[in-house]
Amino acid sequence: MPDSQSSSSRCERAELACACALQILSPNEVAEVEAHIASCPDCRQELESLRPVVDSFVAWPTDVLRPTASLQARLALRIAEETGKAPVPPPAPWWSEPAWGEVAPGIECKLLATDAERDRVGMLVRLAPGASYPAHTHAGVEELHLLEGELWIDERQLFPGDYHYAAPGSADERVQSETGCTCLLVTSTNDVLLAGSSVAEGLGRKL
Repeated sequence: MPDSQSSSSRCERAELACACALQILSPNEVAEVEAHIASCPDCRQELESLRPVVDSFVAWPTDVLRPTASLQARLALRIAEETGKAPVPPPAPWWSEPAWGEVAPGIECKLLATDAERDRVGMLVRLAPGASYPAHTHAGVEELHLLEGELWIDERQLFPGDYHYAAPGSADERVQSETGCTCLLVTSTNDVLLAGSSVAEGLGRKL
């Protein structure tokens, strides 16, 4: 007769599979945990089910992954109740996270830094699927680093990790994303739309 306890309960070390999937084990623990998982069908199945979930986190925006302050506070209280110790509040943010703002249909920006003397800005730009950025001429150097999604700049298709440099006076006639994308952009606020106005004017003077 099979052991009812072993067939109805998870392995007592199942949490090791979670730690392994999240890659939070210390170098000294890795070999021991991998050996246990290799010999334990339950933990091996747990790890195989967790890996696709953890891998999908890579594509998530960081502001979605970051827990809210209220959630961190509730977790601190729950941990304190279980341990009998005083709750440890989350560390105070050292930087106030800018908010996303819609500057045109399908285009959102998060302004990170402004250099008024040089008329330059650093910002995150997020395009919705199918959205396009206005065609424009660069008043200064433009640097773009694609973080997620895909982006067409004229005839060049960019993927996550790709870098694009545009010299002063050059023009981008086609800037479009079929899938949606997020990029880090450092550029001039004096870029001129091919229609004749500045980019800031074309995007509602919100840059």
